[in-house]
Parts: sequence; structure tokens; C-alpha cells
Amino acid sequence: MLKKVLFLLIGLTLVMGLSVGCSSDTKDNNTTASNKESSQQQVAKPVSDELYIGVYCLGNLEYFYDHKIGLKAAGDMMGVKTKYVGPPDYDINAMVAAFEQAIAEKPAGIITFGAEDSLVPVINKAIDAGIPVITVDGDVKKSKRTAFVGTGNYNAGFLGGTKLAEALGGKGKVAMLTEPGVSLHQDREKGYEDALKQFPDIEIVQIGDTKADPVNTLQVISAILQKNPDLAGIGCTDAVGGASAATAVEEAGRIGKVKIVSMDRDRQVLEKIGKDIVMGTIVQKSAMMPFYALEILYTMKHANVEISTDNAKAGLTLAPTNIDTGVIYVDKSNAQYFIRNVK
Repeated sequence: MLKKVLFLLIGLTLVMGLSVGCSSDTKDNNTTASNKESSQQQVAKPVSDELYIGVYCLGNLEYFYDHKIGLKAAGDMMGVKTKYVGPPDYDINAMVAAFEQAIAEKPAGIITFGAEDSLVPVINKAIDAGIPVITVDGDVKKSKRTAFVGTGNYNAGFLGGTKLAEALGGKGKVAMLTEPGVSLHQDREKGYEDALKQFPDIEIVQIGDTKADPVNTLQVISAILQKNPDLAGIGCTDAVGGASAATAVEEAGRIGKVKIVSMDRDRQVLEKIGKDIVMGTIVQKSAMMPFYALEILYTMKHANVEISTDNAKAGLTLAPTNIDTGVIYVDKSNAQYFIRNVK
């Protein structure tokens, strides 16, 4: 009799345990399903009909390849449409025309290369039409632009000047290759000058205008080399200067005698670094400029951050004023990692 009672109690215990277990499993499954559903509801769906346009010039330069991939990568990540427009050369009139067309398309935002101050009217026109504009790479400070994303150009020039001085051992005659009158190049040139001033035995003997044109630059630097047979160094504020300077130094038979510090990741410059013709180059994180710019524009449109009781009436925008994407010095130790085949 006692055994029967014990078996009965054990049986009831097992049944109750299974019942509780099943109830618990069902509850857990329901909770998990509920959490998944809640999580799915919280994930924003891609807004595929939104369009953001990048307006540029000099699209034929290898340098702007990074801007194209950065713009596309940002669009892919945020699920929006992007478009890269503008002339292949330094044609500001054509760039303005492309900008006007972009405004007519009424995009959610415009990202533009701040090539020069002549873009002020068209940038302001977009802003007045309710289209936020972010300048990248070069700034147009006199405009109503929403924000600037790009390299701290003074800092980039200062680093270039410091590296050139190191390569020269702190002494020698130097030439600069830049684009006079263009604000971003003026800032880099000033950085170079301030860095080189720290070395009393270094003298800047001439400044050449590249005009962002390789053929012109080659002629300019060849003339400088001929005029200054004791030239020891060349500092460049753009990739055009570095590539042309390397060619001119080779043609003059002065490899190793004239130290070159370039700008940007032009393939020719990177290959010359590997051959000890160019000492190094200041590389910008160019792809991140349009990438961060699009993130800012997207945030302005979609985020709801109550900085004030009424952001619009308070005159607040959910955008920073400036973002410095920084630079890195590339020399023979790491140049191989920056060379790629441009499609």
C-alpha cells in the first residue's frame, strides 16, 4: 500500500513538473516572439525614395574617386538614393549649372565640393529653397551652408611642412606647389609656412601655381628646378603637384637631391614613394567627407532630438558646424596599402 502511495505521489510530481515546464516554455516563446516583433518595429525601414545629390567639379581626378565611393557607401547604409554630378574638369560655370539642376530636383540635401567662393550665390539659393547644403573638402565660409566636413587644411599643411623639414635635415631651399586664391590651398600653404618657419636654415624661394592641371604643373616645376639648381625640397598642397614634381625631378636627373612631400593618394605619387622619388604624402580620409555629410543630412531630416522646446523656431539645426576628418602621413612603410585599381 505504501509503495502504491509513493508511486502515485511521484507520478503526480512528474506531471506537475511537465505541466509547469510546458507553461514556462510557452511563456518564454511568446515573450521571445513579442521581443522580436518589438525589435522589428523599432528598426527604421530604408527610405528609398529620398535623394541626396553630390555636386562636384574635377571629377576626372583620381582623388575624387574616394568621394564617389563614400557617397555611395553612405547611401547604401541609410537606404537612400544618391547621385554624383558635375563637370570632369575645373569648370566652375558648369559646376554651378549642375548645382542649379540639383536644386530643381528638390533633393533632401546637397553635398558639394567647396571649390571657391563663387559658389556662394548658388549655395544660398539652395538654402533659401529649404534644401540643406553641406560643403566638403573645401569650405565656402561666406555662404549659408549648413556645415563643413573635411580636412583641417592648416593642420594638413603643417604636417606636410614638418615632414619636409625632417627630410631636409632642417636646411635647404624649398619651392611650394599650390593653387593661389583657393581657400583650402591657402590654408595648407599657411600651415606649410608656419611649420618651416621653425627651421631658420630653410628658405621658401618660389611658389608655383598648379592650376590643378598636370601639364601646366610640369612646366611650372621644371622652370623652378632650372632657375634653382640648388633646390632641396618641394612641398605640395595637391596630388597634381606631387605627381608632376616627381616627373620633373626624374627628367632633371635630380632624384634623391630634391625631396618631395606630396598631397593625397594619387596612384602615381604612391608608386613614386616606393621608388624613393617622393618621400611621402599627406593623405586625406576623403571618402569619409561625403559619408559623414550624408549622415548629417539624414539626421537633420529624421532625428527628433529636443534640444529646445521648438528647434525650428529657436533656430537650431541638428548639425555640427565643422567636422575635421583628419589626415595620415603615408611613406614607404605603408604606401602599398593605399594603392588600388580605380574602376
